[in-house]
Amino acid sequence: MIEMLQYDFMQRAFIAGLFIAILASISGTFIVLKRYSLMTETLAHSALVGVAVGLVAGYNPLWVAVIIAIGAAWLIEYLRSSFSIYSDAVLSIMLSGSLALAVIIVSLGGAFNNSLFSYLFGSILSVSNEDVYTIIGFGSIALFFLLIFSKELYFIAYDEEVAKTSGIKVKFLNFLLVTVVAIIIALSIRVVGSLLIGALMVIPTVAALQFRVGFLRTMLISLFFALFSVIFGMSLSYYFSLPSGATIVLSVIAIFILSLVTNKK
Repeated sequence: MIEMLQYDFMQRAFIAGLFIAILASISGTFIVLKRYSLMTETLAHSALVGVAVGLVAGYNPLWVAVIIAIGAAWLIEYLRSSFSIYSDAVLSIMLSGSLALAVIIVSLGGAFNNSLFSYLFGSILSVSNEDVYTIIGFGSIALFFLLIFSKELYFIAYDEEVAKTSGIKVKFLNFLLVTVVAIIIALSIRVVGSLLIGALMVIPTVAALQFRVGFLRTMLISLFFALFSVIFGMSLSYYFSLPSGATIVLSVIAIFILSLVTNKK
């Protein structure tokens, strides 16, 4: 472990990975309870459109991904709340459309290269100082809002209609939640990739739910699982020369399987 941390690129990778794990597990708790797990995949593909635009236009892909992902999150929530369309149908439409648009953009711009590949599957070992600053800056803002409105978001996740009658600003908080999730996902694709971020955001929470210990403890267990999977996955990646993003995801899946076995009645 200490041997790995002698290298600057590993230090950056661990900082980015652990911070993303914190963000993903905490936000994932609300997303899973709200039955919005498909949202993570949809916004990840929307963020990929931003990456494609950034690569073709010569802008920082991470910044553009954040902007595009937020716009997609607002559009999804607007369609869900303003029209009689099922949530999963909206997410499915946006997911397919975003992926198709990203492919067309990179095809026309000739940007389908190793840079885009790293955003598809993650390249945590190539995270730069600028990426780390961006992740910590935007991520801290997202985490702040999640913690400030955690009680209200918990209430909405369990019963949105009762929350409305209780005077909670449900529409505002729904938009806030999807905005925060969009930011976290856009920041995460550099670490685990757009095709894998959904796993890091959803699976730790689903694994933690198997213990049936209440909301706060579930969130803490989910946080532990996410942090452990990043540390363990990156260690395996370093010593066995494996893809970091995929190794992290397989680690958290192994934790999920273990949680199923240990909590089987």
